Amino acid sequence: MNIQIFGTKKCPDTRKAERFFKERGIQIHFRDLNEDGISAGEFENIKKVFPVEELIDRGGKQFKKRNLQFMIFDIETELLADPLLFKTPIVRNGNEVTLGYQPDVWKEWIRNQL
Repeated sequence: MNIQIFGTKKCPDTRKAERFFKERGIQIHFRDLNEDGISAGEFENIKKVFPVEELIDRGGKQFKKRNLQFMIFDIETELLADPLLFKTPIVRNGNEVTLGYQPDVWKEWIRNQL
């Protein structure tokens, strides 16, 4: 299993996702969106699973801080420029991707690996 978790250290759902995999002895690669964004290639893989509209966190602090609710903007451009706008955690297992805390899906991934 090659688990990648994109999120922030302060996000409670991201911390729960990390704990979920660590408790099961599964190695993860954590990417803190405060330090490192999502590359264009990774973004393309995520877009294959989720429409761009679902990826932006319209209820998040960064969205409100930037007053995006009052603006017309290209979602894809904004997400690539400001990774803190993503809903988190984004968890990747190869080509499979989840958005938010999805332990039932992750358990299925683990079952399929056995």
